[in-house]
Amino acid sequence: MRIVVKVGTSTLAHQTGQLNIRHMEELCKVLADIKNAGDEVILVSSGAIGMGMGKLHLRERPKTLPEKQAAAAVGQCELMYTYDKLFSEYNHTVAQILLTGSDVRDEHRRTNFINTMERLLELSTLPVINENDTVATDEIVIGDNDTLAAIVAVHCHADLLILLSDIDGLYTANPRTDPDATLIPVVTEVTYEMMASAGGNGSGSAIGTGGMQTKLTAAVNVMNAGCDMVIANGKNPSILYDILEGGAVCTRFVGKR
Repeated sequence: MRIVVKVGTSTLAHQTGQLNIRHMEELCKVLADIKNAGDEVILVSSGAIGMGMGKLHLRERPKTLPEKQAAAAVGQCELMYTYDKLFSEYNHTVAQILLTGSDVRDEHRRTNFINTMERLLELSTLPVINENDTVATDEIVIGDNDTLAAIVAVHCHADLLILLSDIDGLYTANPRTDPDATLIPVVTEVTYEMMASAGGNGSGSAIGTGGMQTKLTAAVNVMNAGCDMVIANGKNPSILYDILEGGAVCTRFVGKR
């Protein structure tokens, strides 16, 4: 299988912005093991701005574009250093790819991206993809890594997209405020009602971006391309094993065949 795994800032960092060492080490161990089993893995990783916050001792997420870009520039260095160090312990080579909206909207640049990805996977590397927050502007921004992960999954013809977040999946209501909310295990079609209620169905963390609406939009895009998508809680990265074996607590969106 070709699997795209998107990991959110809430999985990689504490609320302080400092690296969550236990989670990151476990994530890399599990992904390395999945690669060892013969699957192709592409990692879409949040965390650059969050880690930059920790390195720069910022107490809250930057609000202006220059502040975000400065935090991303600092944090991306630590993020990739950590991935390279951890994956190398399991004899896997990582490759960094930073994208902007122009890289996927322009036909020539999009073709270059796809060709590069195919060659990296042929060479058995593990691509780590993030938005190029340091140079992105309103005109070329992708916006969030749920959207980026869906773009990568579609253009790389992935079989499965896994969004690791801070929530178990899609619920009938906001589980943080409604005790009667129940998890929806399988979705074959994203309805208007789902999209309308998604605003309160679990939001991003204080140091991350995105929420359930961006995840549902991502689901529509990958399902239309014939790719399955899973939303699961990333607090324990070993859930990836359960997802691949079909026994995880999560929501699976079934791609159109």
